[in-house]
Amino acid sequence: MRIAIPLAEGKLSAHFGRCERFAIVDVDRERRDLLKIEEFDAPPHAPGLLPKWLAERGANVIIAAGMGPRAQSLFSDQGIQVVVGAPFEAPEKLVDDYLSGSLQEGENICDH
Repeated sequence: MRIAIPLAEGKLSAHFGRCERFAIVDVDRERRDLLKIEEFDAPPHAPGLLPKWLAERGANVIIAAGMGPRAQSLFSDQGIQVVVGAPFEAPEKLVDDYLSGSLQEGENICDH
């Protein structure tokens, strides 16, 4: 499994579409192990670009603070599960919590 996390200053970004970087985390879901973290500079902002860009990098989950319904649909079309309302934490913490089933999902801070 590959989990994508938009970053700003090393933690979850409030705005996935305009983040500085993406962490892509390889995990062994069965063993609940974090295997590898890679960081990529985010591509220039363009509507609809990120779902395809992340799918090309093998992501099948994205953890975000917020995401509008249209963006969620575009990620779903690429086979990427969307988790919204995540807290502003470091990628390792978010992935650990996601794998253990304890990720606290709050309010989706995006409504467009």
